[in-house]
Amino acid sequence: MELSIFQDRELAQKILQGIRREAKKIGREVKLMHVCGTHEDTVTRSGIRSLLPENVKVMSGPGCPVCITPAEDIAAMMEIMRKAREEGEEIILTTFGDMYKIPTAVGSFADLKSEGFDVRIVYSIYDSYKIALKEKDKLVVHFSPGFETTTAPAAGILREAIEKGIDNFKIYSVHRLTPPAVEALIKQGTVFDGLIDPGHVSTIIGVKGWEYITKEYGVPQVVAGFEPVDFLMGIFMLLRMIRKGEVKIENQYTRVVKYEGNVEAQKAIESLFDIVDAKWRALGVIPKSGLELKEEYKDYEVRTFYKVKPPELPELEKGCICGAVLRGLALPTQCPLFGKKCTPRNPVGPCMVSYEGTCQIFYKYGALF
Repeated sequence: MELSIFQDRELAQKILQGIRREAKKIGREVKLMHVCGTHEDTVTRSGIRSLLPENVKVMSGPGCPVCITPAEDIAAMMEIMRKAREEGEEIILTTFGDMYKIPTAVGSFADLKSEGFDVRIVYSIYDSYKIALKEKDKLVVHFSPGFETTTAPAAGILREAIEKGIDNFKIYSVHRLTPPAVEALIKQGTVFDGLIDPGHVSTIIGVKGWEYITKEYGVPQVVAGFEPVDFLMGIFMLLRMIRKGEVKIENQYTRVVKYEGNVEAQKAIESLFDIVDAKWRALGVIPKSGLELKEEYKDYEVRTFYKVKPPELPELEKGCICGAVLRGLALPTQCPLFGKKCTPRNPVGPCMVSYEGTCQIFYKYGALF
């Protein structure tokens, strides 16, 4: 199937007509949430919010894994680097470009590099692993964030390192699971009428991985792709369900996502990681939402070897409403710091740093939202 059809303007207009018809028949305000930075990029870049009927609202939830990484974990990794140096060992720290700049009250990994520590930006955990194979006399630590999509390749690389006995390669796991975050929002009182599920996460966990949200909480869902037509079709499918009073989950992204997901990737993750309660920045501790290496693989977790206690840090700087943005309770333009004190060049909150952060996406596309 050619990708161009999912970018077709005429097809998008036809779907919009269907959205308007369904919205008119519903006759009340409908709030739809997504939990994906790439979906937010599609929505904002394409000006989708401006095209929707007045009574259809699209909310952006916690779809940015870098944004929700706790400040304490960043601070802890910085302390590990310093402690290692004090003990005569130099660590090569690798992480992603947006994580490199995430601000905390004690600085960022970029600040750490300015102090003379070896901090490198990589595109994937595989790049970090290759550095470890090359720099055999140094410890290479990958600060490893990400939802299920990123966790799957991390599990694959870790499995190879374990099987080959590569002992100078470790991770600092800040991996998180997406459905428990949605469940937490529901329990915390965030109200929405339907959920648009991220296609890439669903490629791993399948439609099956989201079913309990619908069964236990009565939330209609649609798994959607990332082109404008994909997202608009996801909205239309949800509105149709809401209008009919149907509570179920449908798959718009059938060209990629299967009901059962990627079973081999699921097995790889389950074989290496245990599910644990975990903190999300600005959202608090969410039950069974984090992943840590199983006891038998703890030699590949850097915290096994370096015990540090970072200071208690504020979640966000005063005035930053990133927490409300992550909960779908506010848009970036409602923040008094947005575009003034807080910009991508000088970010105040994590939502302005990552390319998946709603604030940076809004800033990037300006009037298109």
